[in-house]
Amino acid sequence: MAQCVQSVQEFIQDSFVPLVAALCSEEAERLTRKNSLSFAELVKPFCRLTSEVHMRDPNNQLHIIKNLKIAVNNIITHPPQPGAIRKLLNDVVSVSQPAEGLVANVITAGDYDLNISDRSVKASVPWYSNWKETLMELNTSTFYSATTPWFESYRECFLQSMPASDHEFLNHYVACMLVVSSSEPEPVEQFLKLSQEQHRIQHSSEYLYPKWFIPNTLKYYVLLHDVSTGEEQRADSIYEEMKQRYGTQGCYLLKINSRVSNRGMDEQIPDPWSQYLQKNTIQNQDCYEDCPYTVVSNKNTDHLISDGLDSEIKDGLSNNFKTHPLQLDHPSGSLDSTDYVKATASLQDSKKSNSGTPHGACLTLTDHDRIRQFIQEFTFRGLLPHIEKTIRQLNDQLISRKGLSRSLFSATKKWFSGSKVPEKSINELKNTSGLLYPPEAPELQIRKMADLCFLVQHYELAYSCYHTAKKDFLNDQAMLYAAGALEMAAVSAFLQPGAPRPYPAHYMETAIQTYRDICKNMVLAERCVLLSAEILKSQSKYSEAAALLIRLTSEDSDLRSALLLEQAAHCFINMKSPMVRKFAFHMILAGHRFSKAGQNVTQLSPDGPLPQLPLPYINSSATRVFFGHDRRPAEGEKQAATHVSLDQEYDSESSQQWKELEEQVVSVINKGIIPSNFQPTQFCLNRYSDNSRFPLAVIEEPVTVEVSFRNPLKVPLLLTDLSLLWKFQPKDFNAKHDGETKELGACDDDMIGAEAIAEFLINSEETKVARLKLFPHQTGELHILGVVYNLGTVQGAVTLDGIDPSIGLQTGKLISNGLSVRGRQDLEIQGPRLNNTKEEKTSIKYGPDRRLDPIITEEMPLLEVFFINFPTGLLCGEIRKAYVEFVNVSKCPLTALKVVSKHPEFFTFGGNTAVLTPLSPSASENCSAYKTVVTDPTSVRTALLSSASSVDFGVGTGGQPEVIHVPLPDAVLLPGASVQLPMWLRGPDEEGVHEINFLFYYESIKRHSKMCHRVLRHTAVICTSRSLHIRATVCRSNALEDEEGRGDNMLVFVDVENINTSETGVKEFHIVQVSSNSKHWKLQKSVKISEDKDTKLASRERAKLCFKAVRCKNSEENYTFADIVFGNEQIISSASPCADFFFQSLSSEFKRTHVQSHAHASQRAAKQSFDETVRLIQQCSEVDLNIVVLWKAYVVEDNKQLILEGQHHVALNTVGKEAFSFPQKQGFKKILGNSDWEDLEQELPEMVLLKFFRPENIPVPARPTPEQLSNLIKTSLHYPESFNHSFHQKSLCLVPVTLLLSNCSQAVVDVMIDLRHKTTSPEALEIHGSFTWLGQTQYKLQLKSQEVYSLQLKACFVHTGVYNLGTPRVFAKLVDQVTLFETSQQNSMPALIIINNI
Repeated sequence: MAQCVQSVQEFIQDSFVPLVAALCSEEAERLTRKNSLSFAELVKPFCRLTSEVHMRDPNNQLHIIKNLKIAVNNIITHPPQPGAIRKLLNDVVSVSQPAEGLVANVITAGDYDLNISDRSVKASVPWYSNWKETLMELNTSTFYSATTPWFESYRECFLQSMPASDHEFLNHYVACMLVVSSSEPEPVEQFLKLSQEQHRIQHSSEYLYPKWFIPNTLKYYVLLHDVSTGEEQRADSIYEEMKQRYGTQGCYLLKINSRVSNRGMDEQIPDPWSQYLQKNTIQNQDCYEDCPYTVVSNKNTDHLISDGLDSEIKDGLSNNFKTHPLQLDHPSGSLDSTDYVKATASLQDSKKSNSGTPHGACLTLTDHDRIRQFIQEFTFRGLLPHIEKTIRQLNDQLISRKGLSRSLFSATKKWFSGSKVPEKSINELKNTSGLLYPPEAPELQIRKMADLCFLVQHYELAYSCYHTAKKDFLNDQAMLYAAGALEMAAVSAFLQPGAPRPYPAHYMETAIQTYRDICKNMVLAERCVLLSAEILKSQSKYSEAAALLIRLTSEDSDLRSALLLEQAAHCFINMKSPMVRKFAFHMILAGHRFSKAGQNVTQLSPDGPLPQLPLPYINSSATRVFFGHDRRPAEGEKQAATHVSLDQEYDSESSQQWKELEEQVVSVINKGIIPSNFQPTQFCLNRYSDNSRFPLAVIEEPVTVEVSFRNPLKVPLLLTDLSLLWKFQPKDFNAKHDGETKELGACDDDMIGAEAIAEFLINSEETKVARLKLFPHQTGELHILGVVYNLGTVQGAVTLDGIDPSIGLQTGKLISNGLSVRGRQDLEIQGPRLNNTKEEKTSIKYGPDRRLDPIITEEMPLLEVFFINFPTGLLCGEIRKAYVEFVNVSKCPLTALKVVSKHPEFFTFGGNTAVLTPLSPSASENCSAYKTVVTDPTSVRTALLSSASSVDFGVGTGGQPEVIHVPLPDAVLLPGASVQLPMWLRGPDEEGVHEINFLFYYESIKRHSKMCHRVLRHTAVICTSRSLHIRATVCRSNALEDEEGRGDNMLVFVDVENINTSETGVKEFHIVQVSSNSKHWKLQKSVKISEDKDTKLASRERAKLCFKAVRCKNSEENYTFADIVFGNEQIISSASPCADFFFQSLSSEFKRTHVQSHAHASQRAAKQSFDETVRLIQQCSEVDLNIVVLWKAYVVEDNKQLILEGQHHVALNTVGKEAFSFPQKQGFKKILGNSDWEDLEQELPEMVLLKFFRPENIPVPARPTPEQLSNLIKTSLHYPESFNHSFHQKSLCLVPVTLLLSNCSQAVVDVMIDLRHKTTSPEALEIHGSFTWLGQTQYKLQLKSQEVYSLQLKACFVHTGVYNLGTPRVFAKLVDQVTLFETSQQNSMPALIIINNI
């Protein structure tokens, strides 16, 4: 419930106070009317005692009464009209509303305000948009306030307007003041007349109203004296006579009107009456009658029924209380409109007259104190002693009549019943509720005593009496009496000081059910609910209080239902875990019932601010913003770039890859530096993206906002005319002057165009997203504030459950039920929590989230990319030719088009040699993707040479190989223009599914201050299948010289295996050409001689090829390409696309070498000479020879034979070391062989050995390995294989032998040849001992770089046999070294010679 001004204890105490009647003479009434007040109104502001009072209970225990209040009312002898009661309650609610423009009901929590005015569902902007945080703050806030003054006014008026009933005595008069003026001729006789009149009203059968507490009502005689006009001595004399007649405690002289009303008007005297007179109640008779004194109506003229009990006595009818004066059995809308207007007008006029007329004009502050003293004297000396005496008498009567113990505190036995009607069945009693007790019945005496104790705050004794009476009434099945006793017993238990027992809420539950269901008395049930709800609220039992309030809502009274629903809503919002949706829902229901009750719910002006709507719930953090047009669909063979769309899920890893690609290309454009103002392009912003910067959007390109709605209700919600709210500030980024800020410019299409959704249906408990667009037409700063829509439901909403709402949206058959409200919801997104600095870690701070605040920049070019004949499946290494179409769909020319990818080896646009490629896809049908020429049959297996520069293919220029320039004609793509370029693709070497990202980068010709470039994304998915696996080895040849007379020949062994499975439909592979490319080496010819020109490989077949390689002329720029053709066509390996993919395969090696050279710069500087020496020796075993194996695959698909082309690369770097076309897992393959590896591959998981190292501390090898040293000098013995000699003629056989020494390094080498035999075993001694070298035993030579030296030797034999001439020991060292690297150069192959005798 809403917060009330009073506490619950104060509210209950003020609702049940002792009632005192006032009966005044005409002259006395005239004296009070000088102040525009009746006597009852005169004393009303002073009816609360300012000090404690005491009385004694029946056990003579002292009882303290605090803050006691009494009520003094003029006597009205007939109950009010039921219609007047209903109108009065309506009017009280209406006039309690705040003035126009004022806040009536505000919940404040920190920086948030919940503003509910005029009982309509309205909330201030910040509250609902961030309600979760607000509610958490609201729970602990000490600045909580929420009031509903109309409800408090209604409740006070309702309780004060309840007529007296015979089943309880709380609204019965305890005493009566008889007021006479001292100016009357015979005041004592006037007192006698008034006393007789009171006696006649109470005891005569002519009057049924009002009700009196006991027959012997206290009469208190008040002499009213006008100080300004009366004689004071006469007044004192009359008062002395009164004291003699009535006793000092039964009379009082009250002096008023100490000043003349027309004097001293400038003196400001307080007016305590205005606040009471504005609270019009049924006791203010002047609101209904013009008579200044008591209105007495005869019983015969009173056709109204005061209560149900009297009704039964009067006409014997069953008492169902349907005509109770406060029974709201008709909606107020059914009242006669004329009567309603008249009653409202009269009430408003009365309020205006009361507020406009000064009250107490003849009274001074001294008179105020006299009136206050009069009330205290009356209470102390008259009222409380009378009540104390009455309680004792009732207690004694009950004890004497019942014969029970002397105290009701210990009364536990059942009171025996007095005279009652005969017993009836339970159902009969419950149906009629017609059991009556005579006035002297003991049960009623107990109830009367309980009510008296309750009125003087003796709650413990009152509870005991109520509890006893309750049992008697239940035993007698007197349900109305029992319900009343249960109600007050529960209240008494709650109000007992110290809370000796818990609040018996079940008593109230039973009482409410009895009043409502058995007695059919909604008025008494409503009083129970109002009391119990306040008590439960004070105990923080808001859920139980809300249930009580909702239970009493019904169709019989819209006003009551509206007020109770509103209070139930406040209970929901005040819970420990606030239920904001139930709050909003019940506020909506309350507003609807207020409207039906005729209350003026404030209408929302079209020109006024839109209210915040609580439904549906918006998950602001899930809001996504997309910049740009939707993706165009595919057209025939054209496949549009995938780019970005709202249908794609966010992937942080993928997002980081795109960011790195963009940084890479920007770094290349800016010569290796990323600008400080660089802002990565983000097309879609969400809760995971970096939203710390203002996003950039382009003029005339849509901004799409995806809003997530959730309907928590069990009924569908229909949103109509749904669109975005925004604020825009035009700004020319090239000028200094900024435009005027435009807010909520939904109708200003010149700046921002908005797209609205006509109908948006959200089913029960459904979460659904809406995509709303804005179209900026000017540059500037845009701020998206929220959404605006009409909230309503649809006809036949129940039947929509389980039906796809899109059906209704498509067919347009959704029909609103006509009830909707136009409102808004704001999108307020909290940024990420900051956790970088110490201050941020120790406090709670949030960064900005600017996804809804884009900057609209100048016009930029817009690129669209389409792929034509782009494959989805390839063989590993397969070459396929596709086409890419670039379209500029903007009004600005674009330039500097580049594409960047982490897999540049996958595609190429061709190098500078690609001018001969076909210009369109149709021109290349059934043609090879390669550039080919017909070969001369005589040149088969002999190398055909060509050359190419790596610069032509974008390699070795110092740039990043991942960034590829797109060769646009004239480097510019004009607005509306399109161009198709060939793109060659090569299937990745690893089988499986590959996602390859392309990032297209382009710029505008005109430089912009905000946006420097734009990008377009595309992700290609390629599935590759196995094709060939190639291994290659290079070793030095024993041949001494090549065709150029140089002794540097090598043999290249190539092992090709078909590892393709038959599932892909590949019939066989043909090796059509093997090419080499290197700056230093070239293939010369094929060593294999075969009749077949082609090398064919079926599944699992393997071919071994051998080639002779020779050194070519060194070139720092150009690569030498040597093609050995096995077919009739030569593929020009130095042209696109063959050379492109070759150079791209080298790019990673270039990059690795470049990084390592920088990493070890400092080490090389410290040990330069030493490292250069090592490097020279290492180079002797290194080769720079790359092998390209080109093949064709014959595939059968759909009974057609297709020819696929492809190429594999093998990089040979070291002599004697095997190299592979795809290096992964080759350690296993080398050991097991390919056939065994195929089976093992399915069983063994991939294992990677972790290596921990510091790249900056990788040492250069200090000493070359023996294998490297053995390659420093190449030796070769030239001699005849057999030599015939006649030992008979000459005993010594001399054979000339030539020892060729070849320096394989780039440095000068000192060589020493030792011809002495070194015996290591007896076998060697036998072999070597039979011949010797003649001449010098040692030679010292110096060989220049790449020099071949011939040394003539002579071997001497003494008999025939087979001899090994490979005994010379060769030592070598670099010229500038001493002995560090001196070692023997051994020829691994034996040099055998046969000596024959002739």
